[in-house]
Amino acid sequence: MDRKLYLVAVAGGSGVRMGSATPKQFLPLKGKAVLERTIARFVEAFPDISVVTVLPREHMGSWDAYCTARGFSVRQTMVPGGITRFHSVRAALAKVPDGAIVAIHDGVRPLVSAGLLRRMAERMASVRALIPVVPVTDTLKILDGSLPEGLSTASDPDPVRSRYYAAQTPQMFLSEEIKAAYDGPFDPSFTDDASVARRKEIPLSYIEGERFNLKITTPEDLVLAEAVLGYLMPE
Repeated sequence: MDRKLYLVAVAGGSGVRMGSATPKQFLPLKGKAVLERTIARFVEAFPDISVVTVLPREHMGSWDAYCTARGFSVRQTMVPGGITRFHSVRAALAKVPDGAIVAIHDGVRPLVSAGLLRRMAERMASVRALIPVVPVTDTLKILDGSLPEGLSTASDPDPVRSRYYAAQTPQMFLSEEIKAAYDGPFDPSFTDDASVARRKEIPLSYIEGERFNLKITTPEDLVLAEAVLGYLMPE
């Protein structure tokens, strides 16, 4: 791969659904902050990777102090988060040069494997955008309204499960193309970086993701991540 690899670690959220005063990216996961474990996975796969870390502005100083105290010496360019994930990623991409490959990753997905990261980087030699996905295994239902009052729409059959996949991160792009896509206007329909790229008509390719590459959003997710990490890295 001739292009230099950059990581944009998106960790600018407040973690409201976690129900903690501490944002989820800074919570301990088997003795290390979730965000430290996330970034370390990329450094394990690519020791020379350049890292751009998006953080809440009020936590930038404490994250720097944490890394110093921990001896976590990965060189990072820190960027304050924006009003939405879209604006956070746009600000981070301004720190990434053209002619690179950029991996945009949720800072709270610490269990992604180095093997998947390397496979994706290799595939980027022949594609312009690469999205990891996993097949949906549960039966899907279409509801009117939100739970617990939601009612099924009688005229809609259950979706055909075999056609549905859940998208994960990292999502990899040619840096100049995804930067151009993020130069466009914000749209509330953007749910991930791939949806921004699709609006710019960047062709998307897909690769099988990993079941353990979970996103820590709720306290239950943190418990599950602890269990998975214990299984993958027993003490």
